[in-house]
Amino acid sequence: MDGAPPEVPPPPHVIPTPDVIPTAPEPARRVLPRIDLRHLQRMTDDTGMFQHSLFAVPDRNHGYCIDDNARALIAGLLHAKLYGYDEDTLPLMRYLTFLTYAYNDDTGSFRNFMSFDRRWLEQEGSHDSQARTMWALGLTVKLAPNDAVRDLATHLIEKALPGLEKLAYIRSWAFLVIGFSAMLEARAHHRVRELRDDRARWLLDSFNRAASDDWPWWENVVTYANAKLPQALLVAGAAMNNDAMIDAGCRALSWLLKVQTAADGHLSIIGNAGWLTRDGQKADFAQQPIEAHAMVEGCLTAARVTGDRRWINHAWRCFDWFLGKNDLNLSLYNQQTGGCHDGLESYGLNQNQGAESILGYLISALELHAVRNG
Repeated sequence: MDGAPPEVPPPPHVIPTPDVIPTAPEPARRVLPRIDLRHLQRMTDDTGMFQHSLFAVPDRNHGYCIDDNARALIAGLLHAKLYGYDEDTLPLMRYLTFLTYAYNDDTGSFRNFMSFDRRWLEQEGSHDSQARTMWALGLTVKLAPNDAVRDLATHLIEKALPGLEKLAYIRSWAFLVIGFSAMLEARAHHRVRELRDDRARWLLDSFNRAASDDWPWWENVVTYANAKLPQALLVAGAAMNNDAMIDAGCRALSWLLKVQTAADGHLSIIGNAGWLTRDGQKADFAQQPIEAHAMVEGCLTAARVTGDRRWINHAWRCFDWFLGKNDLNLSLYNQQTGGCHDGLESYGLNQNQGAESILGYLISALELHAVRNG
């Protein structure tokens, strides 16, 4: 840590929402489902959060992963911010403990997969898993319920910093930029700021090199967690007072909304059975909750940064995908179990209700409850 004050987010940049975004109604008095933690609690044991389920039952065969425990930590932080910290209700310390144990001093990075008998299945996790961990730890520094938690999260980030230079993928850098931007709002750190600024500039340069008028995107294929890319530019652009980043983030996110909106206005997510390619081919199914979640967070970030409340309306429209306003008019959120189905397939719902899905739903719902509570 250094002696400089933490970053204070500047006032919103009033940048008009581009006209390519379809209209969305004001969600002023609409019903938002209450937060139901039954499935999250069912999927959590004394080690952490299970990765997969068979229907709504935890699947011990696949054990645990740091990706899901990092997301569970985020859900715990958001829940504590809204309703107060209660470890018995949502055990965020258990998820943070998993992240702490995952750090491998021999490699200077985090492991990802653990079997049910608590054996690590690798010495070093994927690039995305390292970066998602930084996203969760950065948010922990910002939203920690006490200084002990905040100090541990800072300590883990500092230990991991030397190994982060080897991250090579664009989404990994987006997760990291989002997490580090959150950290810097609460606690100054020279090296974290340096790395965040450098990677944010790299994201902007990569976008400018690849984007065209009809394809304002980083890659020739639009794949997974897509809205995290423009979200990273938006949060970094706001913190760095860089309007070029904010403009690029708005442009990419607006286009992403456009290509994922059906004729009647509902969200029609890019499926992972082929993705969206530059020649216009879009996979209709294997639509997954991670995409709707990323869109909700991206739109809410755009609203905060630009001051344009139309983005909030679009966040609600993206959340409605979970509740049945989608290509098959089927609710991914399961009121009987408190879980969320793993995907929307051509034949109907994927009947499994794994960790990534319930966390995508829960984090989105918690973010919108925070907006509703003002």
